[in-house]
Amino acid sequence: MTIAENVQHVQQTIAAARAEAGRTDTVTLVAVTKYHTIAEAQAVAATGLVDLAENRPDGLAEKQAALTAPELKWHFIGNLQKRKVKQVINKIAYLHSLDRLSLAEEIEKRAERPIDCFIEVNVSGEASKSGITLAEVEPFIKSLADFKKIRVIGLMTMAPIDADEATLHVLFKKLRLKRDAVAQLNLAYAPCHELSMGMSRDYRIAVLEGATFVRVGTALFQ
Repeated sequence: MTIAENVQHVQQTIAAARAEAGRTDTVTLVAVTKYHTIAEAQAVAATGLVDLAENRPDGLAEKQAALTAPELKWHFIGNLQKRKVKQVINKIAYLHSLDRLSLAEEIEKRAERPIDCFIEVNVSGEASKSGITLAEVEPFIKSLADFKKIRVIGLMTMAPIDADEATLHVLFKKLRLKRDAVAQLNLAYAPCHELSMGMSRDYRIAVLEGATFVRVGTALFQ
């Protein structure tokens, strides 16, 4: 299949999952272009997708230099080191990996405008994954109250690569319930209405459980 056909297939799968779940809200398909060539990224953008994601500062710079259409929205989805914040933070629309106060402090120092951020949550508790625990979410968000350059729009997680469908449903539902709990706090700086969860192997289940942003790479380029 071509990239255009893959994009159409993923979009149809998302639409079917939304219908199955009885959802009327939107799901943003974020094309993860990391590890893929500039030509492949251009082919994805040519299909009309405007949300593109990278996980390394150099990869972001390379793709942005080649893809300059003003409607493109860039997402940073990898671990962002403090020393790299200055290179990245004013070039992106969304950060999906805010997980520590020291990073928030550096963003506050370097950002030229409020940045839409997802708090990264390690729902599965895997030692190999970044992110705070579910129990730490509310305290961490409350610690950001005085930060003028950070807007917490939602929560993000990555499911274990070997998780079965039942486990995926449980993990994604836990993040959704935590998102709902934060949203009910009615914090102006943390509306927390979004859920960034679901990748190529599990985005359908993520949509069934309420994902509003899915980060898909392999399924678009294979």
